[in-house]
Amino acid sequence: MSEAVTVQVNGENRQAPAGSTVTALLAQLGLNSGRVAIEHNLQILPKSKWDETHVTNGDRFEIVQFVGGG
Repeated sequence: MSEAVTVQVNGENRQAPAGSTVTALLAQLGLNSGRVAIEHNLQILPKSKWDETHVTNGDRFEIVQFVGGG
């Protein structure tokens, strides 16, 4: 079993497997990666960086999910 790291997502502490990428974190949270914007440690994280950015202990994420409707 791999170790877990603690990250903060939208103000709540969450556990993620050590070495997870941001893309894997989104999947763990059940979020559609095509409909979100992510701030990582107070910086906007471009979608092109999600697969190469690994979550580490103490990281802070703000994730905004876009909702369509009419």
